[in-house]
Amino acid sequence: MRTRMVALALGLLALRWLPWLPSVWLIVLLLMAGLALLPTRGHALGCFLVGFCWACTSAQWALDDRLAPALDGETVWLEGRVVGLPAVNATSVRFELADARARRGDLPRLVRVSWRDGPAVQAGQQWRLAVTLRRPTALLNPAGFDSQAWLLSRRIGATGSVKSGEMLAPAEGSWRQPLRQRLLAVDAQGREGTLAALVLGDPSGVTRDDWQTLQATGTVHLLVVSGQHVGMLAAMVYALIAGLARLGMWPVRLPWLPWACGLAFAAALGYGLLAGFQVPVRRACIMLGMALLWRLRYRHLGLWLPWLVAVVIVLLAEPLVSLQPGFWLSFSAVAVLILAFAGRLGRLRWWQAWGRAQWCVAIGLLPAMLALGLPVSLTGPLANLVAVPWVSLGVLPAALLGTALLPVPGVGEGLLWLAGGLLNLLFAGLAWLAEWQPAWLPLGVPGWAWVLITLGAVLVLLPAGIPLRALGWPLLGLVLYPPQPDIAAGRVQVTQLDVGQGLAVLLRTRQHSLLYDAGPRLGENDMGERVVVPTLRRFGLRKLDVMVLSHAHLDHVGGAAAVNRALVVEQVIGGETVGLPAALNAQPCQAGAQWQWDEVQFSLWRWAAARESNPSSCVLLVQARGERLLLVGDIDAAAEQALIASGFRLDAHWLQAPHHGSRTSSSKAFLQQVRPQGVLISRGQGNGFGHPHPTVMSRYQALGIVPYDTAELGALSIELGAYGKVAAQREQRRFWRDYPVPAS
Repeated sequence: MRTRMVALALGLLALRWLPWLPSVWLIVLLLMAGLALLPTRGHALGCFLVGFCWACTSAQWALDDRLAPALDGETVWLEGRVVGLPAVNATSVRFELADARARRGDLPRLVRVSWRDGPAVQAGQQWRLAVTLRRPTALLNPAGFDSQAWLLSRRIGATGSVKSGEMLAPAEGSWRQPLRQRLLAVDAQGREGTLAALVLGDPSGVTRDDWQTLQATGTVHLLVVSGQHVGMLAAMVYALIAGLARLGMWPVRLPWLPWACGLAFAAALGYGLLAGFQVPVRRACIMLGMALLWRLRYRHLGLWLPWLVAVVIVLLAEPLVSLQPGFWLSFSAVAVLILAFAGRLGRLRWWQAWGRAQWCVAIGLLPAMLALGLPVSLTGPLANLVAVPWVSLGVLPAALLGTALLPVPGVGEGLLWLAGGLLNLLFAGLAWLAEWQPAWLPLGVPGWAWVLITLGAVLVLLPAGIPLRALGWPLLGLVLYPPQPDIAAGRVQVTQLDVGQGLAVLLRTRQHSLLYDAGPRLGENDMGERVVVPTLRRFGLRKLDVMVLSHAHLDHVGGAAAVNRALVVEQVIGGETVGLPAALNAQPCQAGAQWQWDEVQFSLWRWAAARESNPSSCVLLVQARGERLLLVGDIDAAAEQALIASGFRLDAHWLQAPHHGSRTSSSKAFLQQVRPQGVLISRGQGNGFGHPHPTVMSRYQALGIVPYDTAELGALSIELGAYGKVAAQREQRRFWRDYPVPAS
């Protein structure tokens, strides 16, 4: 039985790594073969094939439900019902529409939209909206969050921005929305949004600073509705009924054990439904239900079987959940605890068990954090040692009981006020820990090193006395100093990152590194923090020798502060120094400046007569073994003419598209001087500036220049000095990506 379940789970999980989905006929053949094998000795293979076919079929349904290409970028009037809790911040509101209808064509069943400066939107309302629709897309980089996979896992078939709209019908049947409004209206000592996250699973009210504090201390799971909270609530209900029965206060005519098990499961299920029933809650409810069922039968269930049943049921219900990082973290954490405590001889005192659980989870989740590219909290074990009981035994009971008693004047508000005060004390301590030791973003590791690190974590978690257990610690040490591929002298690894409507180019020689621009920042959306820093760490960089900031526009320098905080930056050079953060201590770009690293030549130029920001861009020419790359920032046609007249060497094999392909740049005279074989375009998908302009693209084509566009190809890589081809991130096939790589 367990073998079949493991095989079924592996078949369902195989979807996560598929480069493309098999055809319908192949799925049918595999399904028939799997069903035929079920009654034979090959039943394990049969279960694997059945799970695989179901996962592929479910994924194909989700892909077929995405926005039609004909409507991509179009503004249409649609009608739909708001589902879930809208996320509100200072500038916009984001929400999802179900069963949207439009006259211009069929729409996906679920559409996620954002409304800048929009009105109050509530779950259950019917709206008529003018929305600019987009097919689900994502920035593609060597490191970073894949939002396209996340959208597919939620079966969101389109995204969009609302231009205008009107409400057609008020909310009907929504009970979470009024409850959230009630929670946000009480006095919880400034923690109303945090309590809404804890009670309703609504994270929109948690501030960015609080999220960073939670991430730095490894306590994010405490402010989302997790399996731990569900299990704690069920345990409290069970213990209450068992205690009443032991004291003789439970009605004799009602058998206490069935009632304790039933009410504990009902409490867990009710809390899960209240909080949106996300993956950790589903897992906890399934495992809890099995444990209570076996408790009724007075049988010892074991630990691995409930875990395995929960994995299978969650995946059968939604195979695409394997695309969510939360799925892997949730089930991995439980598996680590089972491995750390199952089969041990002797009993640990409660404080020993509690301390062991914290460091075991920290070590056991390290491979998952590495694979997912997530930051690791060095203070997590210490923070959770105090924070988990603080929230589970103090904040959570007060919050849930206060929410339930809100109809009773003064009582519910008082309990929520108390819960808010407890949260303030907790965050004061967590903020101190976060400041003392921020989150650590590990360096990228090759696949074989990750396997060794995972083996080391498993060995360390095994019971004492197991042969070779001590070998686990040196294997874990690979995470601190992972092996990195060497770069030959005289060559440069060039990576133009996919940062949307902005620019960031990383250049790495054998022993040095340079970042040309740092990506955009718009409000809290900082590409330096989201994309640039994780990629730098993925390549094993702890410092930058030079950061060149072409000019002071935010789409080029917005992420510079985040880079400067995360890494040691030896020198900052700016085409403009005015407008840059003072902490960068930027030096002006000097025309004619040159230097050499590892047999690679670097040269700078800037138009001294420039009177505006774009033409003031600092130009960088990189030459490696005769192959040249020209980075020009946002220079315009006038700056291009000045560059030609300056005598600066312009002929280059690769050109970064001036000003993202704007029609005010890439003049014919300039392109004829450079004569590149390829142009690297960095821009945002569907940007409002119309970059790259059709006339510029026609000019590239007429001159035989091949364009490489980050909006279509993701991050671009060149090994300068090897005279090779451009490598695109989208060449790494994933079944949820639908933009083909054009032939060069």
